[in-house]
Amino acid sequence: MPNTPDVQVRRVYEPAESDDGARVLVDRLWPRGVSKDDAQLDEWCKQVAPSTELRKWYSHDPAKFDEFARRYRAELKVCEQAEAVRHLRGLAVGRRLTLLTGTKDATISEAAVLADLLKSRR
Repeated sequence: MPNTPDVQVRRVYEPAESDDGARVLVDRLWPRGVSKDDAQLDEWCKQVAPSTELRKWYSHDPAKFDEFARRYRAELKVCEQAEAVRHLRGLAVGRRLTLLTGTKDATISEAAVLADLLKSRR
Protein backbone atom coordinates (compact mmCIF):
# COMPACT_ATOMS: atom_id res chain seq x y z
CA MET A 1 0.00 0.00 0.00
CA PRO A 2 1.55 3.34 -1.00
CA ASN A 3 2.28 5.82 1.76
CA THR A 4 1.75 3.21 4.46
CA PRO A 5 3.22 4.63 7.68
CA ASP A 6 6.44 2.96 8.81
CA VAL A 7 5.53 1.88 12.33
CA GLN A 8 7.32 -0.73 14.38
CA VAL A 9 6.86 -2.09 17.89
CA ARG A 10 9.71 -2.72 20.30
CA ARG A 11 10.20 -3.35 23.98
CA VAL A 12 11.44 -0.32 25.87
CA TYR A 13 14.03 -2.58 27.52
CA GLU A 14 15.81 -3.11 24.19
CA PRO A 15 18.59 -0.66 23.31
CA ALA A 16 17.66 2.15 20.93
CA GLU A 17 18.58 1.57 17.28
CA SER A 18 19.78 4.26 14.91
CA ASP A 19 16.85 3.60 12.56
CA ASP A 20 14.11 3.78 15.23
CA GLY A 21 12.96 7.23 14.13
CA ALA A 22 10.62 8.78 16.68
CA ARG A 23 10.56 6.65 19.85
CA VAL A 24 7.28 6.89 21.76
CA LEU A 25 6.32 4.99 24.90
CA VAL A 26 2.62 4.08 24.68
CA ASP A 27 2.14 2.48 28.12
CA ARG A 28 0.10 4.21 30.81
CA LEU A 29 2.57 3.17 33.52
CA TRP A 30 6.32 3.80 33.43
CA PRO A 31 8.17 0.48 32.88
CA ARG A 32 9.97 -0.89 35.92
CA GLY A 33 13.73 -0.71 36.01
CA VAL A 34 14.16 1.69 33.08
CA SER A 35 15.53 5.17 33.62
CA LYS A 36 14.29 8.03 31.47
CA ASP A 37 17.80 8.39 30.05
CA ASP A 38 18.08 4.69 29.16
CA ALA A 39 14.68 4.71 27.44
CA GLN A 40 15.87 7.37 24.97
CA LEU A 41 12.31 8.49 24.30
CA ASP A 42 11.15 11.30 22.11
CA GLU A 43 7.95 11.32 24.13
CA TRP A 44 5.64 9.40 26.43
CA CYS A 45 2.10 9.32 25.06
CA LYS A 46 0.10 8.00 28.03
CA GLN A 47 -3.15 9.31 26.55
CA VAL A 48 -3.19 6.57 23.91
CA ALA A 49 -2.82 3.71 26.40
CA PRO A 50 -5.72 1.39 27.21
CA SER A 51 -7.88 2.29 30.17
CA THR A 52 -6.86 0.88 33.54
CA GLU A 53 -9.96 -1.31 33.54
CA LEU A 54 -9.18 -2.80 30.12
CA ARG A 55 -5.50 -3.27 30.95
CA LYS A 56 -6.31 -5.10 34.18
CA TRP A 57 -8.99 -7.26 32.51
CA TYR A 58 -6.61 -8.27 29.73
CA SER A 59 -3.60 -8.95 31.97
CA HIS A 60 -1.66 -9.92 28.80
CA ASP A 61 -3.47 -13.25 28.54
CA PRO A 62 -2.85 -14.43 24.95
CA ALA A 63 -6.29 -16.11 24.91
CA LYS A 64 -7.91 -12.69 25.44
CA PHE A 65 -5.86 -10.79 22.83
CA ASP A 66 -8.46 -10.67 20.04
CA GLU A 67 -11.15 -9.36 22.41
CA PHE A 68 -8.65 -6.95 23.97
CA ALA A 69 -7.77 -5.61 20.51
CA ARG A 70 -11.45 -5.10 19.68
CA ARG A 71 -12.15 -3.26 22.95
CA TYR A 72 -8.97 -1.20 22.69
CA ARG A 73 -9.79 -0.09 19.14
CA ALA A 74 -13.18 1.07 20.46
CA GLU A 75 -11.44 3.06 23.21
CA LEU A 76 -9.17 4.70 20.66
CA LYS A 77 -12.20 6.38 19.10
CA VAL A 78 -12.87 8.37 22.30
CA CYS A 79 -11.93 12.05 22.30
CA GLU A 80 -8.62 12.18 24.21
CA GLN A 81 -7.36 8.88 22.83
CA ALA A 82 -8.49 9.74 19.30
CA GLU A 83 -6.49 12.97 19.50
CA ALA A 84 -3.44 11.00 20.66
CA VAL A 85 -3.83 8.63 17.68
CA ARG A 86 -3.92 11.64 15.33
CA HIS A 87 -0.77 12.95 17.01
CA LEU A 88 1.01 9.62 16.46
CA ARG A 89 -0.10 9.57 12.82
CA GLY A 90 1.57 12.97 12.46
CA LEU A 91 4.80 11.68 14.00
CA ALA A 92 4.86 8.85 11.43
CA VAL A 93 4.70 11.16 8.41
CA GLY A 94 7.93 10.88 6.47
CA ARG A 95 9.81 8.85 9.07
CA ARG A 96 9.69 5.67 11.09
CA LEU A 97 7.70 5.63 14.30
CA THR A 98 8.75 3.16 16.98
CA LEU A 99 6.06 2.39 19.55
CA LEU A 100 7.60 1.23 22.81
CA THR A 101 6.07 -0.94 25.49
CA GLY A 102 7.28 -2.57 28.68
CA THR A 103 5.21 -5.67 27.98
CA LYS A 104 7.08 -9.00 27.90
CA ASP A 105 5.51 -10.00 24.58
CA ALA A 106 5.16 -6.91 22.41
CA THR A 107 3.28 -8.88 19.73
CA ILE A 108 0.23 -9.09 21.99
CA SER A 109 0.44 -5.61 23.45
CA GLU A 110 -1.47 -2.39 23.00
CA ALA A 111 1.50 -1.18 20.96
CA ALA A 112 0.90 -3.96 18.41
CA VAL A 113 -2.80 -3.07 18.13
CA LEU A 114 -1.92 0.59 17.79
CA ALA A 115 0.75 -0.08 15.14
CA ASP A 116 -1.76 -2.08 13.12
CA LEU A 117 -4.29 0.74 13.39
CA LEU A 118 -1.75 3.37 12.33
CA LYS A 119 -0.60 1.27 9.36
CA SER A 120 -4.14 0.61 8.18
CA ARG A 121 -5.16 4.29 8.30
CA ARG A 122 -8.54 3.29 9.80
